Amino acid sequence: MKAQSFLACLCATTLLVLSLKSPTIAAEWNPRSYATEDTLEILTVGSEEGAHWFPVWLVVLNDQVYVRLGSRAATRMQKNTTVPYIGVKVAGQQFDRVKTEEAPDMAEAVAKAIADKYWSDIFVHFFPHPLTLRLVPE
Repeated sequence: MKAQSFLACLCATTLLVLSLKSPTIAAEWNPRSYATEDTLEILTVGSEEGAHWFPVWLVVLNDQVYVRLGSRAATRMQKNTTVPYIGVKVAGQQFDRVKTEEAPDMAEAVAKAIADKYWSDIFVHFFPHPLTLRLVPE
């Protein structure tokens, strides 16, 4: 009887250890699947305010994710203590280390894609949008 109890305890312990050590499945960056999303959330970390999540519109062009930021969001990016990295939540997934690349050469194409995707851009496009970013996961 002691041998059976010992084996049962050993099996339970082994299963517990294996479940604790099993690798977690990382989220997979898939721009094509984000094309139909309305927004994604960006995490910046300010030296005074700390972590701050905020939503932005996104577009996918040439299998790359782009965002166009207004003045307030652009200022947040400039003050981000984790530059050039941000956190991103999109399509129910979270990515803790996404590199931002300024993409001024894509500003016009991104603005057009946003105007095509979001009807309310008819008003929003009148406000300044000084920063266009390409988001690249690491």
